[in-house]
Amino acid sequence: MVTMAIGENSGKGAIFDLDGTLLDSMGVWDQVDVDFLGRRGIEVPPDYMAKVSAMQFRQIAEYTIDRFGLEDTPEQLMDEWDRMARVAYSTVVEAKPHAVEYVRHLKDTGARLAVATSLPPALRGPAMEHVGLDGLFDAVCSVDDVDDAGKDRPDVYVHAAGMLGLEPAACTVFEDLLEGIRSAKSVGMTVWAMHDDSSDRQWSVICDEADGVLFDFARAPRVL
Repeated sequence: MVTMAIGENSGKGAIFDLDGTLLDSMGVWDQVDVDFLGRRGIEVPPDYMAKVSAMQFRQIAEYTIDRFGLEDTPEQLMDEWDRMARVAYSTVVEAKPHAVEYVRHLKDTGARLAVATSLPPALRGPAMEHVGLDGLFDAVCSVDDVDDAGKDRPDVYVHAAGMLGLEPAACTVFEDLLEGIRSAKSVGMTVWAMHDDSSDRQWSVICDEADGVLFDFARAPRVL
């Protein structure tokens, strides 16, 4: 490990996705989908996760109702999903390898840190506390804070940069979704892609488009 003086990352920001990037959590949603649709006698289609991966919570609910002809309201779906996921996020989900150590390293070297996620507060708070990430970030925001714009648009990343008092070009984004990688790069951000099982089908494209790729945080950039 390279030893650096505190302040070497001063004036730089790191913006982290949670699901599939800092948190090894995408399997939670796979199981939620299986259980939720199974209760309604529906098998999860192979393309479902890819379709909803970049959407915000309400968009997923609306898409799911429309696709499967459900009689539930978006609020009812979101409440059911929230109840199903809350226990897992507060007790089962773990951090990606070396994630906590890496975030602490950046904080100790003067970087400004933000979370930009699609997770609602009821899930992200317990998950961050459970894995030891709580209290390490200068700002936490979600797609719900930017007029429900999904990660196929750069709004949430630009908002996170603004919360840190930084221009987008001064920020490095860590993200597992191809749509998020593309939108963050579209506003001049440096983007490192974290591999996740959910991104396997798009991994070759992700490798071509991201500024760097990771399988865990042990090899993440020590200086932003």
